[in-house]
Amino acid sequence: MRTPQLATRCFRFLAIPLLLAGAVVTGVAPVTAAVARTGAAGRPSSFSVSGILNGVAAVSARDAWAVGSSSRGALIVHWNGKTWKRMPSPLRGQLAGVAATSARSAWAVGYTGSLSSPKTLIVHWNGKTWKRAQSPPRGQLTGVAATSARNAWAVGSTGTTHPRTLILRWNGKAWKQVPSPSPARGASLSGVAAVSARSAWAVGGSYTKTSVKTLIERWNGKVWKRVPSPSPDAFIGSIDSLRSVAATSAGSAWAVGDLSCGCGPGPSLVLRWNGKVWKRVPSPGYTALSGVAAVSARSAWAVGFAMSGDTSFKTVILRWNGAAWKQVPSPSPGPSAELSGVAAASARSAWAVGYTFNSTDSKTPPKTLILRWNGKAWK
Repeated sequence: MRTPQLATRCFRFLAIPLLLAGAVVTGVAPVTAAVARTGAAGRPSSFSVSGILNGVAAVSARDAWAVGSSSRGALIVHWNGKTWKRMPSPLRGQLAGVAATSARSAWAVGYTGSLSSPKTLIVHWNGKTWKRAQSPPRGQLTGVAATSARNAWAVGSTGTTHPRTLILRWNGKAWKQVPSPSPARGASLSGVAAVSARSAWAVGGSYTKTSVKTLIERWNGKVWKRVPSPSPDAFIGSIDSLRSVAATSAGSAWAVGDLSCGCGPGPSLVLRWNGKVWKRVPSPGYTALSGVAAVSARSAWAVGFAMSGDTSFKTVILRWNGAAWKQVPSPSPGPSAELSGVAAASARSAWAVGYTFNSTDSKTPPKTLILRWNGKAWK
């Protein structure tokens, strides 16, 4: 049996850890028992159940969502300002990303079935319950973004031997597939960000004959078009992958990932859109970056993981201070830990999610990990 964390080492380009591993997880806690104990209001103690968290979205300091997978299927948890609480979810699928525009509207995406024949999964929060929405049947979805109740995007891939990019759009009534550039040898999209109905970004990677290159596509209000993106590693077998994208305006965006040989984190990769071109920005460490969130042009976060031994990993959090990316201290519990997603409600409130695991014991299921930025430190 291949554990989620081991699967990510050799297939990071294609998707998030959950999707690549097939979410082999066991021993999840009952829904009714999965509530974090709290002390003072707004100061949560640890929230941990068997499973993996892949994405997080924050509406405000008192309203946030995180999604992932467990042995029972889709895993959805909610922050109400005091506690993280697991929400009922009858879905057998696996969730990769979440986006919210208000307390009454949120989207989560992923897939159902097997990795050899996945079917898209989209669920919607209407303020009371999560319900599945109709979507094109074939493919897996890895990222979602929404600007309003009538405008949302979901991205991923379809096909297995030579995957093709997949982009779906919510028009206020239905999810429909829209044309998207897809290089002939194969490509996959991992993340999407939107600032308006006329401006959005999607990122991932594309196959060449000998390696994988970064892939960035832009929505100009009418069509999706591929735009040039730096892909620094040129050696045979290199994997230059982008896993997440965040935008604060039409003229400012970030994309993150890493450069690797496919079996471990390589140098971190951070790209910035300055309104005209994408350029690489210096970033510290041999770190696989999985998520990025931006509050303003002077404040952004990137999260992921790095090696901490021959077989173990540690969480990594980078902060953009307006001039440079710098690593900041982050809790890294358990034998190994990884962060998959990050969301910021303000400069003083942010969340990072992922999972902890024992990289040498495939029988022990991973457990969810949630970190919070309180304006001074990550806890």
